[in-house]
Amino acid sequence: MLSDSISWIKNLKFDENGLLPVIAQDYKTNSILMLAWMNDNALYETVRTKKAVYWSRSRNRLWRKGEESGHVQIVHDISTDCDKDAILIKVEQTGGISCHTGRRSCFFFSLEYSKSEDDINELTWEETCPILKDPKYIYK
Repeated sequence: MLSDSISWIKNLKFDENGLLPVIAQDYKTNSILMLAWMNDNALYETVRTKKAVYWSRSRNRLWRKGEESGHVQIVHDISTDCDKDAILIKVEQTGGISCHTGRRSCFFFSLEYSKSEDDINELTWEETCPILKDPKYIYK
């Protein structure tokens, strides 16, 4: 494992599956684009290539952001939190789409009050971000 031999990786606290949560943030606007996961190899490749590489838990393999969609994330800055168990990467999102649903951000549901602001049982999740491109035209 890379985390055994490279000191800056070794200092991080990966979970029991060898993963760290990663927030991707737009480097100009600071808007949050997505949450993903990295293992030590994904982090190393991200630093080496200056393009976001994640660990796909569903595919069980490295996932180079944009490998299918073309929506690559060019990395401008990488930082970790105080506990060194999470990563923040500031990226330039090519194509303007980071979400597989064709939206700018994966965070497009907002919790909204529907009737009374006092009744938290009446809250609903509302879509707040438009689809910029239909996913059937992004993924072939």
